[in-house]
Amino acid sequence: MNTIGLIAGIGRLPVEFARAACGMGFAVIAIGVAPGVDEELSRTANKYHAVGLGELDKLIAILKQESVQKVTMLGKVTKEHLFSGAARPDARMQRLLAGLPDLNDDTVMLALVREFAGEGIGVLDQTEFIRQLLPAAGVLTERQPSEEEVADMKFGLDMARKIGGLDIGQTVVVKQKAVMAVEAIEGTDACIRRGGQLGRGKVIVAKAAKPNQDVRFDVPSVGPDTLKAMIEANAAALVIEAGKTLLVDRQKVIELADSHEICITVM
Repeated sequence: MNTIGLIAGIGRLPVEFARAACGMGFAVIAIGVAPGVDEELSRTANKYHAVGLGELDKLIAILKQESVQKVTMLGKVTKEHLFSGAARPDARMQRLLAGLPDLNDDTVMLALVREFAGEGIGVLDQTEFIRQLLPAAGVLTERQPSEEEVADMKFGLDMARKIGGLDIGQTVVVKQKAVMAVEAIEGTDACIRRGGQLGRGKVIVAKAAKPNQDVRFDVPSVGPDTLKAMIEANAAALVIEAGKTLLVDRQKVIELADSHEICITVM
């Protein structure tokens, strides 16, 4: 049986991946690297390990011990952990970070990819086993967008791509073709709440891939937590890119949206 390593952060994506890969006959060795990894993952994967955030040497030792030659990285591990004290980087991680020109997301993730490669471990396309989670273009909800909302959606996607090109974030909140909030280190949900407050509700949330998105990490995703943040923000609509954004727990997301008259459009 072929073996795949799964480096898992927070959220449902790691569980979805493990379920899909196991269903295809692969053995999944999951390693949780953040507090709050979904408990279901330990029951879904063939084996489950947990390491402290920043314990790079231990992580690689487990992968080699399990004879893993291919890994995927899924789930939320925000860079905020580096600055909050939640992460305690080991000596290997400290050396890796100290040698970088900056701590932008792509810089850190590409350094990790190189570190794995040096140990004979390749990093897979995040979507390879879960492409069914990439929705096609169309409106997913009962409510259709208005002309004004469509204009804001196109504007929002353009802005999101631009901040993605600067490796700042992937999400913007807009209203009447004005940017209310831009995602940075705080993450998508906090950005949505702030944008909703500043825009006084009825805002549009746009999430886009980076112009040169490396599909081995940080592929955009939305799920129930995204919708819950939008409900708190009294947001009007969500727009994501067709074939480039992972939609997790699709039925639950659409049910939440429909119950609050939120429009979800895939462009």
